Amino acid sequence: MQIIQCDNSHAKTWDDYVSRQEQASFYHLFGWKAVNEASFGHRTFYLAAVDQGAIRGVFPLVCLQSRIFGKVMCSLPFVNYGGPCADEPGIEQLLLDEARRIVDRDQVDYLEIRSQRKLGGDLPTSEHKVSITLTLDKNPDTLWNAFKTGHRNNVRRAYKRGLSVRSGGIELLDTFYGILSESWRNLGTPLYQKGYFEHLMKTFPQETKIFVLDHEGVPVSSALNGHFRGVVEGMWLGALPKAREVEASYVLYWEMMKDACERGYQLYHLGRSTVDSGGEAFKKKWNTYPTQLYWQYIMREGRPMPQLNVSNPKLQLAISVWQRLPLPVTRILGPLVAKGIP
Repeated sequence: MQIIQCDNSHAKTWDDYVSRQEQASFYHLFGWKAVNEASFGHRTFYLAAVDQGAIRGVFPLVCLQSRIFGKVMCSLPFVNYGGPCADEPGIEQLLLDEARRIVDRDQVDYLEIRSQRKLGGDLPTSEHKVSITLTLDKNPDTLWNAFKTGHRNNVRRAYKRGLSVRSGGIELLDTFYGILSESWRNLGTPLYQKGYFEHLMKTFPQETKIFVLDHEGVPVSSALNGHFRGVVEGMWLGALPKAREVEASYVLYWEMMKDACERGYQLYHLGRSTVDSGGEAFKKKWNTYPTQLYWQYIMREGRPMPQLNVSNPKLQLAISVWQRLPLPVTRILGPLVAKGIP
């Protein structure tokens, strides 16, 4: 067994493996390597375990470096999860050992592994995030009839407020990014440059889709989803204050669920949520179930586990400051800060 670093010549072999590997997701596709490199200039290490010319395991790594947050690696930054996928636990361990070697060699502060399962070994672990999943049906009426009466009434009431949803591809990117940048500023979160989403949609034109919700013809909420092997990945969603006033999320989520059913998908991951948060509570209204996410760390010797979560008082202060900045300022500064935050 040999651990190699893959380049573009391995792209097809890598994706062939990912397409049949049970643990793999949309985020494991090889195209994300170029998306992160081209959008941010981040260095990537796409590790593969190879035996007699065949890939037996993969582990995508992205290295981020900034003056504020230091030098960190993540699998995978900016998205819901990543981590190693392998045919056997022993192969997975070889990939983790190689990742640890890179952390030590390159003097990386830590590697954050965003995994849907607990990995082997005794890695420091954070369990503050869950993935919210909905089991779909080819007939959306089956989902609708299973909702509680009060929930169905909430959706019906929202429709009566002049809401409608349209969907498409990269032609809706400007609308999506405009809403997302204002929404994230209001939350106190820096946002990546628009080019990141553009690279993503050009790399995965068949796997990505934008939804825009209009209130009386004016866009007030938008989402970008990924699609891979029967699963819809809810990746980014933004909403303006008006969207909350008219409870637009009820209509947007239902239209996206109907679309997923009608296109034959089996599962819808509504994105990650903080445990016991308002976001988790809303998503549970749709007859979803939570799955624990495990953010595990390979640390350089002597380094403490990072505390990059909203409960950190230092981050609370930064969030408060960011919320007060004018939107044009955050659109300029946001990409410079966000690219270094995994």
